[in-house]
Amino acid sequence: MHWRVENSLHWCMDVVLGDDQMRACTDHAAHNLAVLRHFALNLIRLAPVKRKGGLKVQRLIAATSDTFRAELLGLV
Repeated sequence: MHWRVENSLHWCMDVVLGDDQMRACTDHAAHNLAVLRHFALNLIRLAPVKRKGGLKVQRLIAATSDTFRAELLGLV
């Protein structure tokens, strides 16, 4: 069960969003940014229109494509 959580969440957070490289440590910044990263990862996983590539590629597409980002947020 531990490895299931590690492979499905922690590994994705580390590889896709660079969670281990985050150095926010003032007040509640680390927790707030972690919530936003989880939100972004879940949006990509539940995308209504799937794109080619893994989560990391889809994150980069969402960062550069206004239409894909609008689809993720349900604006289209």
